[in-house]
Amino acid sequence: MNKLVKDYLMYTFLIMLICWGLCFICSLNGISLDDNYVLYIPYLLGGLSPTIASFFVLKKNNKVVNFKDWLKNVFDFKHNIFSYIMVIVLAILFILPKCLISGYESGMPLFAIIVMIPMMLFGGGLEEAGWRYILQPELERKYKFIIATLIVSVIWWLWHLPLFYIKGVSQYGHSFLAFGINVLGESFALASIRKNTNSVWLCVLSHCIVNSLSGIYIINNDIIGNVVTTIILIFSSLIIIKINNKKKIFS
Repeated sequence: MNKLVKDYLMYTFLIMLICWGLCFICSLNGISLDDNYVLYIPYLLGGLSPTIASFFVLKKNNKVVNFKDWLKNVFDFKHNIFSYIMVIVLAILFILPKCLISGYESGMPLFAIIVMIPMMLFGGGLEEAGWRYILQPELERKYKFIIATLIVSVIWWLWHLPLFYIKGVSQYGHSFLAFGINVLGESFALASIRKNTNSVWLCVLSHCIVNSLSGIYIINNDIIGNVVTTIILIFSSLIIIKINNKKKIFS
């Protein structure tokens, strides 16, 4: 594990543990985010720990010149239509099988996704400025794609753990195992997007779309649906990479 990865993981988990640790301590003492909105500050900062760590670590290791340079690398909008279609297709594959197998309840109307996608920049999307900007490609320097993606999925899964013990957040009281299965499938989808397009922005967009769709279609918690969806995402991601290696569709 190189210095960049070590620094990135250290800063990410340090910021997360401080911020979400405070929320957890308050939760143990009967104070939830619903009771005290000030707690949303450490809650949001903890969620942005991969993003915050990304800039500081890249700057520290002379990988970016300044904040403007970092922003330009994260928000690289210029890609062909096929790359954007891939993002949408993989996002649908994350939601549709689970809806069909596990069933769902309607949340917000579908047109709300127009507003939700920008909001989800701060509700998960900007995590990709770390996980897929730094961690995934750096691990791929040492390991094969599948191994690197499995490592990222485990780290990403464990990073979420405190949320399952903080009252007032969406993960509280849910199955950490079922969530981990979802993380595995989404890790392969996002890693595929990164590998095929070399784009951080398209990973950010995919994350935002998936989180938005999860608010529109409230899926019943079912392990079988999660497993089937993850298998579909893994095979779809590997097939897309194989096709792109031959025909260079995405850019």
